[in-house]
Formats: sequence, structure tokens, C-alpha cells
Amino acid sequence: MNHIPTLNTERLRLRAFRVADWAAYAEICADAEVMRHIGAGGPVSAPDAWRQIAGMLGHWTMLGHGQWAIERRSDGMLLGRVGSIEPPGWPAFEIGWLLGRAHWGQGYAAEAARAALRYAADALGRTEAIHLIRPDNTRSAALAQKLGATLRERIEFMGGPADVHVSKL
Repeated sequence: MNHIPTLNTERLRLRAFRVADWAAYAEICADAEVMRHIGAGGPVSAPDAWRQIAGMLGHWTMLGHGQWAIERRSDGMLLGRVGSIEPPGWPAFEIGWLLGRAHWGQGYAAEAARAALRYAADALGRTEAIHLIRPDNTRSAALAQKLGATLRERIEFMGGPADVHVSKL
């Protein structure tokens, strides 16, 4: 298995998912409001959350990059996930994020996404990353703008429209 690096920011640790994260991650994924703009747009069952974790770890193994668990350094709490997504058929190299609702509005997503973007540029040599965001997901669109991304186009993706925001790295 490829090594999954750990990144530390001021308040966060981006690290590999562990079995012990499953219950907390499943709780995040079971929240309809959190998942409203993700994938098919609804809550994810605990077994599907497990499969997501396995897929994120597999992404690292197969491609050498992927999504990290976001852990708050002060108390070790799992807040969500952040990192790269680029399986076959994906529109382009993406940096995406997902946080539990209790952690919205505290700057965690921006802090984590900035670290993931820096890693993509510095360690992976990427010059660009996209962020696929549903048109009515105003919170994520505002974050993409805060990160310096610009709106490139709207595409059909996974059963609905998605705006392609582009960050130059």
C-alpha cells in the first residue's frame, strides 16, 4: 500500500482513514443536509460509508493520492474528509471536501482544502484542480471562490448539473 502522508495545519490533521473512524464518518454521511449536494444527493447508509472509506484508501493505493480524514488536533475528533478525487471517468483532478454539519462555518473546510491544494502542487506537481459543486450548494461555491477558484462551466455529472470551479495551483 502506498504511504498516505499526514499533513498538519494550525488546527487540523489530515491523515489516513482508520477503522475507528467508521462510526463517526457514517454519522456524518447519514445527515441528509450534509449529503444533499453530494453524489446522488441523499443520506448514505453505514455500510456505504464503510465502502466510501475503503474506496478512499484504495484511491491512495492505486493512484498515489486521495482523500484524507480531517481530524481536529485539539481533541482528535473526526470532522470530515478532504483531498483529491480522480477515478476513471472523472472530469479532471479534483480537490473536494465534506464536513459534518456541526463543523460548518468555522473555517475548517478552507483550512483543510488549502492544505490539500498545497499538497497537490508541491508533492504531486499539479498545476490545476477542479471543484465539482452542485449549483445550489452556495456554501461550497463560496468556499471555492474564497480559495481563489473561478467558475469554468456547468456540466451534467452523476445525474445532475455540476459547476466546475477551477483552482490554479
